[in-house]
Amino acid sequence: MGHAPRAAAILGLLRFCLAQANFAPHFFDNGAGSTNGNMALFSLPEDTPVGSHVYTLNGTDPEGDSISYHISFDPSSRNVFSVDQNFGNITLVEELDREKEDEIEAIISISDGLNLVAEKVTILVTDANDEGPRFTQEPYIILVPEDTPAGSSLFTVHAVDRDTGSGGSVTYFLQSLHSTKFAMDRHSGVLRLQAGATLDYEKSRTHLVTVVAKDGGGRLRGAHVVFSATTTVTVNVEDVQDMAPVFVGTPYYGYVYEDTLPGSEVLTVVAVDGDQGRPNHLVYSLVNGSSGAFEINETSGAISVLQNPSQLRREVYELHIQGANAKFNLRLVGPGGIFRVVPQTVLNEAQVTIIVENSAAIDFEQSRVLTFKLLAIEVNTPEKFSSTADIVIQLLDTNDNVPKFTSHYYIARIPENAPGGSNVVAVTAVDPDTGSWGKVKYSIYGTGADLFLIHPSTGLIYTQPWANLDAEATARYNFYVKAEDTEGRYSLAEVFVTLLDVNDHYPQFGKSIQEKTMVLGTPVRIEATDQDAEEPNNLVDYSITHAEPANVFDIDAHTGEIRLKNSIRSLDALHNITPRGDFTWSLEVQAKDRGSPSFSTTALLKIDITDAETLSRDPMAAFLLQTKDNPMKAVGVLSGIVAIVVAITILISTATFWRNKRSNKVLPVRRVLRRRSSPAPRSIRIEWLTFRRAKTATKFMLKEGSPNENCNNSSAGAPLPPKAPALPSPPRMASNTVTHWTVPTVSGSLNPQEPQPSPQAPASGSPVRSSVVSELKKKFEKSVDKKAYF
Repeated sequence: MGHAPRAAAILGLLRFCLAQANFAPHFFDNGAGSTNGNMALFSLPEDTPVGSHVYTLNGTDPEGDSISYHISFDPSSRNVFSVDQNFGNITLVEELDREKEDEIEAIISISDGLNLVAEKVTILVTDANDEGPRFTQEPYIILVPEDTPAGSSLFTVHAVDRDTGSGGSVTYFLQSLHSTKFAMDRHSGVLRLQAGATLDYEKSRTHLVTVVAKDGGGRLRGAHVVFSATTTVTVNVEDVQDMAPVFVGTPYYGYVYEDTLPGSEVLTVVAVDGDQGRPNHLVYSLVNGSSGAFEINETSGAISVLQNPSQLRREVYELHIQGANAKFNLRLVGPGGIFRVVPQTVLNEAQVTIIVENSAAIDFEQSRVLTFKLLAIEVNTPEKFSSTADIVIQLLDTNDNVPKFTSHYYIARIPENAPGGSNVVAVTAVDPDTGSWGKVKYSIYGTGADLFLIHPSTGLIYTQPWANLDAEATARYNFYVKAEDTEGRYSLAEVFVTLLDVNDHYPQFGKSIQEKTMVLGTPVRIEATDQDAEEPNNLVDYSITHAEPANVFDIDAHTGEIRLKNSIRSLDALHNITPRGDFTWSLEVQAKDRGSPSFSTTALLKIDITDAETLSRDPMAAFLLQTKDNPMKAVGVLSGIVAIVVAITILISTATFWRNKRSNKVLPVRRVLRRRSSPAPRSIRIEWLTFRRAKTATKFMLKEGSPNENCNNSSAGAPLPPKAPALPSPPRMASNTVTHWTVPTVSGSLNPQEPQPSPQAPASGSPVRSSVVSELKKKFEKSVDKKAYF
């Protein structure tokens, strides 16, 4: 018999423990290729547009509780994704770049409000053909001897493409497909001299070869694209000794006069080596025609007469040498300080090079073509003959400009009820560079950018398709927009978006609108609030829509204060205009906002009316009246009274304890055995109730269950206290049975006491007093019923 209750208790405890257990939620593992679950083996192309829904976190809770989803990242990394906590939808909020970050680590978590389970996942970023080939180790300038055999390899160019697959493969070819001197190996990038072609330093000392590198193409944002890059290989031809010396300024003429002395110089010849890149030392000599009359200095080329003019046999001598002529200066005529010419002094002929002197003065965006004149003027001749040549320099663009917004900030206003995908504002940035360098890509970021998207090409900012704007929750958003070119040069602008309030909320009355108590001469106030964000949508006007009779109350349309009409100054006046003599009115009041269209709310208001004189005669009624609309105030006052009583009891007990302790009497140690006392007679509790009735509830009397014992309310004295019922005899204790205590009961009823006639009191009863008595009666009956079981 004793094991059964224990087993039942253990089983109940086990059931209680199981009922209290709460198991953690968990994610579904749907494996690779799935777009929902726990993001296991999830991969994402790097060209996925920002704002795309890329995955859905999915899990469950064993108890079926509602769950929420979260995603977080390492503080040192970017927050690439955002998640809808309720539905688990993951949205891409930052652009991906596999070449910079091919893996993204994130922590996903699921919570049922009590338990949270977190998992670390790795998202793979797959490649898209978004990179073009780039040549390495530029510029390419090579020196090739002019006697290099045809078909020889001259140089190898190299370009890399950071994409993978076909998008990362690179092939090479020459821009000029009909080149007669050079050829390019498309796979290796080796530049060769064409078969049958030769180089000639004396004809062309420099060759500019344009090489194109092209990738194998691939998919980018749904289209097949191919990227390419170009570079220039400068081939400088190196001179070798394959040309004979050349006289400059031939033919030469010299004169011998009659008084010319033997050994005098009659003229000087000048010759230069045909191999001007690396000229050799020249030696002059007379080949024929001298007949011993002339000689030449083998170093300087000066010719001297050896004989006396009278001894010369011929009038004309034709001497065969080899020699030179003409020295002139070169300079540029045009915008100064930008270029200079090299060399500046030339003998006979020279290859001219234009060198940049001031690169800061060259701007492709200001002038794409620069025009100069090259002036050549003789140095040592009295005539100073000159000649000019036009030089046209075409500039090539470089990415030397940053995209710039037309404004430092943009301000936009949209209504809060705008649907998802609504246009907000268009931003514009300009990059004066040409080609791909001048293309601008837009993006937005910042704490306020979650509800917005931007078109990467047009700069149009619009709301997310799922965006639900609410001016009452957030009225203003602030974020940044970035304009970036293909090489990552960028600028920023700030965007301010203000939500325009729409009248989409009804005025709402507070909970205290249901019942009000009015003291004559003092208004009562009703209040309704409108959750709209701006005026006039949140301004409320009040009115009374229905009342019977209709000529009792006035209401202030702006403050909501309800007053009696000026003609009503006493309860008697109210009694005269109220057919039933009632002092409680039900009004239908309306709160209406000033928006367009306007919204309104109506409520039923119950007003009890009393006067100050009645409240002064009945403090308890006044207290209950004051706390009627605020029950917690009454609870607080009662709690304070109880606390004071407890504190006084503790002080008295403490004082008594210390007084006995300080006494000099030595009390003997006694062992006192006490028998458990029977429950106290209920008559004591009934007498207490009767005593309390005499003080706080004078309007009530306790009536016994017998119908023949009625209270005489007409007696001038205090009513007699009721008698407590006889207690039942205590049950006999059996050694082998469990004792069951019998709870005595008290039966009785509460009747309102007739009010004593008073010459000061009005003939009619107070409505507030009546309502207070009714409430006190209910509370008193509940208190008696409850105490009867303790």
